[in-house]
Amino acid sequence: MSNKRVIPPSELIINADGSIFHLHIKPEQLADRVFLVGDPARVDLVAKRFDSIECDITSREFHTITGMYRGKRISVVSHGIGTDNIDIVLNELDALANIDFETRQVKDEFRQLTLVRVGTSGGLQDVSPIGTYVATSHSIGFDGVIYFYGDTDKIRNKTFEAELCKQLDWQIEGLKPYVVPADASLLEQICQDDILRGNTIAANGFYGPQGRSLRLSLQDPELNKKIQAFDLDGQVITNYEMESSSLAGLAALMGHRALTVCCIIAGRKAEKMNTDYKGSIEGLIDMVLERI
Repeated sequence: MSNKRVIPPSELIINADGSIFHLHIKPEQLADRVFLVGDPARVDLVAKRFDSIECDITSREFHTITGMYRGKRISVVSHGIGTDNIDIVLNELDALANIDFETRQVKDEFRQLTLVRVGTSGGLQDVSPIGTYVATSHSIGFDGVIYFYGDTDKIRNKTFEAELCKQLDWQIEGLKPYVVPADASLLEQICQDDILRGNTIAANGFYGPQGRSLRLSLQDPELNKKIQAFDLDGQVITNYEMESSSLAGLAALMGHRALTVCCIIAGRKAEKMNTDYKGSIEGLIDMVLERI
C-alpha cells in the first residue's frame, strides 16, 4: 500500500469529464513544450502556424491548442493578465504532468515541462527601445505570489534582492521584491544575438504598480527613475511586464524549465507607445516556435 498523500478534491479539482478545473484540459492533451501567451486570441495566432491540431479548448480566459509544428508537439496556452493567473496555470499544468488523476497522488516519475512565455512589455532603458526582443535573465517580482510557497530561498537571488531594496530606497509597505533567475539552459536555447538578455520587473498591476498616474497619486513617484538608474555590476533593469516572476519562481520550485521573452511596445523613458505591434510580435512567435 502506498503511503503517499492523496490530494483531496478541494485542492486538486477535477471536472466531471476528467479535465483540470480552470484550464479544462486533460493530462493526455498537454505537450511537454508549452508556449504561453497572455491574450486568448493570440493562441490562434500561434496555432495557425501548426501543421496539425489535436485539440482546441477554451475556458474563461484560458485557451489551449495542442498540435504539431515541424515535428514538435506543442501546447499553446493563454494565461490572461497577472501573476495570480500564472499561479493557476502553472499549478494546473504541473498537475496535468505530474499527478495521477485516478489515485490523486504525485507520480513516481517526474515529467519536466519546457515553458516559454511570449508577451509584450514596456522598455525602461535606451538599450531596449520599442521593437526590441528581450529575454528575461532575472525576473523581479513586485507581486508576492511565491512567498506563499516554501523553500523559496533555494531559487532566489538574495544578493540581487538586497541591492534592489537599497538602490530603490524601497518604500512600498508590506511588499518586498524577489528575484528569480531564468532556467540557464532554456535561456541559451532560445536567446541568440537577435534577442537582448535583460532583467524584467513583473508588476502586480498596470497603472500604479508600473508608475502610471491617472487620477490617483503614487506612493513613490520617483520609483521608475530609481529603477532606470539601478546598476548591479553592469546589470540594469530593462523592462516591465506582469507575469515573469511567478512563472520563473513556480517553475523553478516545481523543477520545470521556464523563460519569458517579450517584444517591447512601450518606451517608458521616451513616453512613447506602439499600439500596432502585431508584426513585431509575429516575428517573435516565429523565433520561439523554431527554438522551443
